[in-house]
Formats: sequence, C-alpha cells, structure tokens
Amino acid sequence: MGAALPPSRYRVAVTSAPGLLARGPWAPTQVEVSWRTDPFEAKESATAAADSAMRALRDRGSPSHDGLAARLARFEVRGERLALELQPARWALRLNPEDASQSMGALCVVRAADGRWLAGRRAAWLASWAGRWSLGAAGAVEVDENPTRTLRRELREEWSVEPKQLTVEALLRLPSEIVLLVGLAWLPDGVTVAPDHEHDDFAWWPADVGQWPVEADEPLRRVAALLAAA
Repeated sequence: MGAALPPSRYRVAVTSAPGLLARGPWAPTQVEVSWRTDPFEAKESATAAADSAMRALRDRGSPSHDGLAARLARFEVRGERLALELQPARWALRLNPEDASQSMGALCVVRAADGRWLAGRRAAWLASWAGRWSLGAAGAVEVDENPTRTLRRELREEWSVEPKQLTVEALLRLPSEIVLLVGLAWLPDGVTVAPDHEHDDFAWWPADVGQWPVEADEPLRRVAALLAAA
C-alpha cells in the first residue's frame, strides 16, 4: 500500500454538497493517488445500515460478499493534475442510500467512434442498480488500486473491449455520498462489445442525448450532458 502523502497536500476534504467536485479532462497519468494505511471507521449508524443492506442481499439471493474497498478522504486539483487521497473502507458502506461515507467508485462512460453511447441494463440479481439502465462500465475501486486502472478493468470485465482513447473527465459526489471518478472511453471504429453476465440487455443510444429512449433516466442524461459539453 502506498505511503500516505502529508495532509497539507490535500486541502479539500469531501464535505461539500452533492454535485461536481472537480472537472477535467485529465489524462490517466495526470491523476495522482496515495493510500492511507489506517482503515476508515464509519459512524455506528452507517455500519448498522451496511449490515442491514447485506442481510437484505442475502435474503433475495444476491451476491453478499463484503470486504474492503476505497473511499475518498481528500482531493486537490493542482494545475493540470488531480490528486486523490484514498483510504480502505468497508465495501458494504456504499449500499447505504443516505450515507455511503464517500465510498469511491469509477464510472467509465463509453462512446463508439460515431459518437453513440453504450448503455446496459443491469441484471435483477445485482447488489446495486438492479434492473436499471446504466452507461458504460462501473465498479468499486479496490484497495491499492489507482481509480484510472479501475476504469480500464471494469471496461474489460463488463464489455471485453479496450479503449482507443481514455480520459478522466470529472469527480462527482452523489446524493448518497458515493464519490465517482468519471472516465470517458472512445472505442475503435467497428469494435464489437460483449456484455458480461451482469447485464441482461444492452443498446447503443444516439449521439444526440435528446434522442435517447425513455429508459434513459435523468441522472444518466445529466452525466452525458456534462461529458458532451467537454
């Protein structure tokens, strides 16, 4: 695990309201990451909510393997670089819809060479966003992992493709207090995607977000509008 950088290098704790925390674009090499060695200790209420969420997953037969993943402790934009300080935290904290404790996730939005957006419907048995449509690939950041590597890993695992170009576009904080590093992957012309078992359907939505189907809910449209404005 990498040594933690001095706190003075990270001047922005993640305490702001939901929304855009930082805006790129950054190349993956411009995202600096350090890891704290001390695991995060969540509030008792957040721990209890995580326990309840895990029980609910087991009751409906969904995967319920807990463990450690990343949370965002602090961040700073320094010139053309984004610096992230991450900390090990219980994975199940991200299931709390009201206090996910800044659990860190990576969202890799995918576009075809002609500008279309890759969307997938998540299988009903999944732990989160079950039965809902999502953009590209997403997942938790593993301990000791750079979130820019998470973007590529999730794209490869969920769709069996490698990007022609990958940029890191934004750092977002959701109302649930999950923090997302949002990447944008452009695929080579003519490439074929192969969805994994976590998707029961997929589609290429039009390049014009205004022409998206009704199943594209408002959060997805907001993310696409943010990226399209780059």
